Amino acid sequence: MFVAVYWWRVHPGKEEQFREAWRRGTEQITRIYGSYGSRLHQDRDGRFVGYAEWPDEATWQTAFDAKMVYDDKEARAMFVDAVAETPPGNAPAFTMTVTDDLLTRHVPSAETRL
Repeated sequence: MFVAVYWWRVHPGKEEQFREAWRRGTEQITRIYGSYGSRLHQDRDGRFVGYAEWPDEATWQTAFDAKMVYDDKEARAMFVDAVAETPPGNAPAFTMTVTDDLLTRHVPSAETRL
């Protein structure tokens, strides 16, 4: 398995807009490019950090090279509008191959996904 870690700073007051756009975009990227999905975290300083899992580096690289374009133009516009700062070129902060995985998989209920 391969992972890519991204971060974003969001304009104040646009956190929920960002989260909705991120969820919609992640669903599209999973469907179109074959990722295993992603987790979104928020650091104490307010920065959002996304951890995306992929079957392998080649699958991620193909998606990254394609700029992970998807058809939900509204979600993309919401995302771009909410983001105040990203790393240069929207590059991931880290890309890593998983060597040992001890996470317990948890399927969230409908209530916790909202």
